[in-house]
Amino acid sequence: MKKFDTDKIRNIMLAGHQSVGKTMLGEAILFNAGVTNRMGRIEDGNTVFDAFPDEIERQISIVAGLASFEHGKHKVNLLDTPGYEDFVGEVMSCIEVVEGGILVISADSGIEVGTEKKWRSFEKKRIPRIVVVNRMDKEHADFDKCVEDARKFLGGKVIPLTLPVGQGESFKGIVDLLKKKAYVYSGPGKFAEQEIPGDMAGQVAEWRQKLMDFAAEADDSLLEKFLETGELDDAELERGLQAGCLAGNFAPMMAVCASGNIGVHQLMDYMVSMLPSPDRRSEVTVVTDGGGTSSLKVGPSEPPLAFVFKSLSEKNTGDLSFIKTFSGEIKVGSEMYDTTAQSSERIGQLYVMHGKDRVEIDSIPAGDIGAAVKLKSAKVNHTLSTKSAGTILAGIQFPKPSLYTAIEAKVKGDMDKVGSGLNRLAEEDPSFKIEANAELRQTILSGQGELHFEVILGRLKRKYAVEVDMIPPKIPYRETITAVAEAQGKHKKQSGGRGQFGDVWLRLEPLPREGGFEFVDEVVGGVVPSKFIPAVEKGVVDAMQGGVVAGFPVKDVKVAIYFGSYHTVDSSDAAFKMAGIKGFKEAVKKAKPVILEPIYNVEVLVPDNYMGDVMGDMSMRRGKIQGTEQEGSMQKIKAQVPLSELYRYATSLRSMTQGRASHSREFSHYDVVPHELAQKLIAAAEVEKEESN
Repeated sequence: MKKFDTDKIRNIMLAGHQSVGKTMLGEAILFNAGVTNRMGRIEDGNTVFDAFPDEIERQISIVAGLASFEHGKHKVNLLDTPGYEDFVGEVMSCIEVVEGGILVISADSGIEVGTEKKWRSFEKKRIPRIVVVNRMDKEHADFDKCVEDARKFLGGKVIPLTLPVGQGESFKGIVDLLKKKAYVYSGPGKFAEQEIPGDMAGQVAEWRQKLMDFAAEADDSLLEKFLETGELDDAELERGLQAGCLAGNFAPMMAVCASGNIGVHQLMDYMVSMLPSPDRRSEVTVVTDGGGTSSLKVGPSEPPLAFVFKSLSEKNTGDLSFIKTFSGEIKVGSEMYDTTAQSSERIGQLYVMHGKDRVEIDSIPAGDIGAAVKLKSAKVNHTLSTKSAGTILAGIQFPKPSLYTAIEAKVKGDMDKVGSGLNRLAEEDPSFKIEANAELRQTILSGQGELHFEVILGRLKRKYAVEVDMIPPKIPYRETITAVAEAQGKHKKQSGGRGQFGDVWLRLEPLPREGGFEFVDEVVGGVVPSKFIPAVEKGVVDAMQGGVVAGFPVKDVKVAIYFGSYHTVDSSDAAFKMAGIKGFKEAVKKAKPVILEPIYNVEVLVPDNYMGDVMGDMSMRRGKIQGTEQEGSMQKIKAQVPLSELYRYATSLRSMTQGRASHSREFSHYDVVPHELAQKLIAAAEVEKEESN
């Protein structure tokens, strides 16, 4: 593929709810562009984008696919992103490197929760977009309802640019409101330009007038003419709509049938005329030395600057890193500097991608997207710059995990291989995390949902030949006291020769929640020599870690040593450490101990009609509702919920709301466990203690 100037490049992503035909739309586009000689089918597992084993098996998009093609005088880098919320990390990776988006909805189901979420993501990044109503050939297709709902839920900026000629089985083409022509199809991809059908004249006039209103508002000179004459010619109308789209004030809506390749040619024309080139982005956000952010000018004439936004691990050819060049040019054989890892990178082979296939190229110019193999240190979210510049891009903000599980190897002794494999997979997909939790003595996997876990663990089995079971994570309970208490800790042992003697009196007081631990030396008169005081404190700390009531660490306690005795021969650090342990445990038992549980702040984004179900379920989980507020077309419920009640909550929430709700969580504080639950925890600790003995 030849090299294109920045203003002739388009970086565009396909996004939307699951199962709306994004991949098939991409397939039709690539076929029309001559990249493929026939359109693949999801059912046959032979599409360009869904080419990996788990995608073919499940017949869904799991990873973002990249394919490049030429259209007219332009090069288009098209990114097909998954619709399932479990793989939202792929969407967030792509949204950092595109200047335009195509939001796909299905003509028979209209606006869905994934539609709204992707729309909000585009809005947040101020990415111009085209809304595509796909599957116009389906039995219950309703373009007018899609327009109505889009304007209701996405905003009044959504205006049809094409209208369908027929719908359902009778869908056979489109009317282009800008060109005032009909394009009627006689077969997949085969169309003829015709006059607008007479029965559509009124509808066409109505929407074309609304387009003129939008176009006029986008340009002062056009507005002046429009107010004087009430008309804009075709060139002026197109200029105004382009300006409105680039400014984010206008989102054209178009009707297509991707599987039948109807309306896709016209969409491709508008992809390059309505959506912007990379030179629209003249600045990027970079991290400053102090950890803040600032803006940096980018463009073809600036020093080389690139960003790794995605990677794939391939056994035979090495890791494949997807790169967006923001400034200058990345050339084969050039030396770059990975400023994130502070390591030099020599650029070997570079490629332009067509799904899994690739074509070797010499360079990736400013604004373009390509791929490199076998980079030494550069991973997802790393910046390639010059060493002297030291630039680090702010990068991708991956979503916080919504689901947590503990894992254990099916074969004992495989956990090292499990950890190594999962860490390798996390380099490809940073939207999941793996943590070896020393306190809980568990390996914790966190991600975006059940399907996310299934895919990750499936890859683990396929690539690294190890399997795991998912089990509930343990809860990091704590113990504390609620009253002041005193107790003696005396350690005396005589077994011939030198004995052991340590004697202390300790006073325990509760500290405010999150008060930590305080140790105070109140000994007077040398009844306990000062050299033994640190040993007593060490004994207390060890006893706190092991717990007293149910084996959970003790927190928020002030401990004072105020009296004791010693033996000139038999006393030692070890003896006073044991005395500290015994004294602390005895004092805790007298100080009205309680068990604490972690409480999390939970925010649930939910449609109005599911509010009652979600709040009722929250109450059953011992949650305390803190309030609600409107966020767009959704309601945000704020609550505080015990962590023990949140296991697999993301799965329950999606089931309860037909996938329309999502949640986030963040640790808030520790609070006292209800008595009945505390007794169960104490009983379980006793059983575990007996079994270990």
